[in-house]
Amino acid sequence: MITKVAIIMLVLPAAGALLSVLLGRRARAAALVAAAIATGLAVWVAASAHGASYTEMLGSLPWLRGIVAAPILGILIDPLALLMLLVAVPIGLLTVLYSTQYLTDKNREHPVPSEHYGRYYFWLQFFAFWELTTLCSWALISFHQNERSLRAGFKALLMTYTGSAFFLLAILIIFARTGSFAFSSLGALPEGLKLAVMIFLLIAAWAKAAQVPFQTWLPDAMEAPTPISAYLHAAAMVKAGVYLMARVMSGGWEIPAKASLLMAGMALLTIFVALSFYFVQDDLKRLLAYSTIAHLGYVLLGIAIGGLGSTLGFQGGVLHIICHGYSKATLFFCAGAIAYATGTRSISALHGLGKIMPLTATAFFVGLLSVTGVPPLACFWSKFMILSGAMRLSGPLGPLILIFVLCETLVSFGWMLYIAQKIFLGAPLAAVPAEVDPPFAMNATLVILMIGCVAAPFVGMPLVQLMGK
Repeated sequence: MITKVAIIMLVLPAAGALLSVLLGRRARAAALVAAAIATGLAVWVAASAHGASYTEMLGSLPWLRGIVAAPILGILIDPLALLMLLVAVPIGLLTVLYSTQYLTDKNREHPVPSEHYGRYYFWLQFFAFWELTTLCSWALISFHQNERSLRAGFKALLMTYTGSAFFLLAILIIFARTGSFAFSSLGALPEGLKLAVMIFLLIAAWAKAAQVPFQTWLPDAMEAPTPISAYLHAAAMVKAGVYLMARVMSGGWEIPAKASLLMAGMALLTIFVALSFYFVQDDLKRLLAYSTIAHLGYVLLGIAIGGLGSTLGFQGGVLHIICHGYSKATLFFCAGAIAYATGTRSISALHGLGKIMPLTATAFFVGLLSVTGVPPLACFWSKFMILSGAMRLSGPLGPLILIFVLCETLVSFGWMLYIAQKIFLGAPLAAVPAEVDPPFAMNATLVILMIGCVAAPFVGMPLVQLMGK
C-alpha cells in the first residue's frame, strides 16, 4: 500500500502540471488541489512508514536486460527519504498557495497577467528527479523572459548540468567495475578509484547545491518569481545536492577519510565565502541567496563529520535540511510580500515597514532568529548537533570547526538583525508606498511557516535518530 501511494505521489503532480497547461488562466485551482492531495499522501506515508524501511523494485531498462541481474528502478522509503519528503512536498504546497495571490497583476514588483498561469504552474509541479529539477529551475528562473532572467536561467542550467556530467561519469565507473548501480557498490571499488568517484559525486553535489566553486548561479537565480526562489532554496533543487551526499554517506560502506576531509574543508570555505558577500548586497533576495549557500555548507559539513566517524554530526547535518528549509522559506516569502506591497526589494529603499506590515515583520524576525540558530527555534538544534558531533572527533579538527562555526554564526546573526531592523523599524519612507500586509493566502503561508520554524526539529529529530545506526 505504501509503495502504491508513493507512486501516486509521483504521478499526481505530473497530472496536475498537464492539467494546468490545459486550463491556462484557471490553472491555480488545479495546482492547489494536486499539491494539497500530494501533501496529504506524504504525511500519511511518513506516519505509516515511520521507523521502517521499504524497498519496492518496479523494473529495469529494456537495454539493460541480461547485463544487470536486478531491477534498477524502484521506490525506497526510509528515514532519510521521509525527511526529504516532509520538506519538499509541504513547502511545495505552501509555494502553490502563496503563488495564487502573489502571481497576479496586483503585484507591484512584477505584475503577471493570467495568460501566464498555465506555464508557471506546469513547471512548478514538475519538480521531480535529479535532471528534471534542473530543467524546471531553468524554465522558472527565466519565467519573466527579460534579458537578466534569461541569462540567469541559462547560467543555472549550464553550471548544474556540468555537475551532472560528473554524476553520470561516477555512475558509469561504478557500473563498469561492479555491474551494479547501487550506492552500496561504491564500497566494492579499489581504494584509489573509490576516492575518485567520491570526488566526482562531490562535484555533482557542489554544482547542484551552489557550493564553491559553483556558487555564483544561485544569487543570479533571484530573477525568478519569489515563490520559486523560496522553493528552489528551501526544498527542491539545491537540497537535491546535499541529499545526494547524505544518501552516499548512508550507503553502508566505509567512506575514504580524504573525501570526508575534502567535503568538510570545502563546506567551511563555502560558508565563509558566502558570509563575505552579505555585506555588499542591496537586493534582499540576493542576501538570502548567499545565506542559503552558507547553510547548505552546514549540511555538507555535518555529513562530512559523519564520514569522519561522528554519527551525531551526520544526524545534525541531515536535520539541518528540514530546519533550514522551513526557516529560509519563511524569509523568502517575507521578501516576496515586501516586494508585492512596495514594488522593490532594495534594502536601501526600505524602512519602517513593521508599522504597516506587522505580520510580515513578525514572520521575518521569526525566520531570522530561526535560521541564525537562536534557541528554541529550528536551526539551533541542528547546529548544536553538528557542533556536538564535531567535538567528538579526535584531534584538533573538532575545536577548529567549533571556532569557525561560532564566528560565522555571530557575524551572520548581527548582520541579518541589522538588516531586519533597517527594513522594519523606524519611520516608513514616503518613497515606498505600502498599505497593509499582503492578501490572505500569502499571510496564511507566513503563519504556517512560523509554526514550522518551531515544529521542524520535532518532526525531523525522530527520523534522524534512526539514521547512522
